[in-house]
Amino acid sequence: MEKIWRFQIIEGTVKNGSKQRKQLTLSGCNEPFKDRYYCPKKQWFSKAPCPFANKRECENYALMCGGIL
Repeated sequence: MEKIWRFQIIEGTVKNGSKQRKQLTLSGCNEPFKDRYYCPKKQWFSKAPCPFANKRECENYALMCGGIL
């Protein structure tokens, strides 16, 4: 069985499929990929960048409000 294409951030390196590059953001939040932004919490891409300044803000919001859509 073949592997499914993955987007991963491991030790400062962004890996997408067989390609890799240096991570551009400190926390991995809003890591650009083509015309999308990666969210490590959702493990998926968004059309617009996340409104939070960093991963900690995101976690605090989730704790206060019960989740993120």
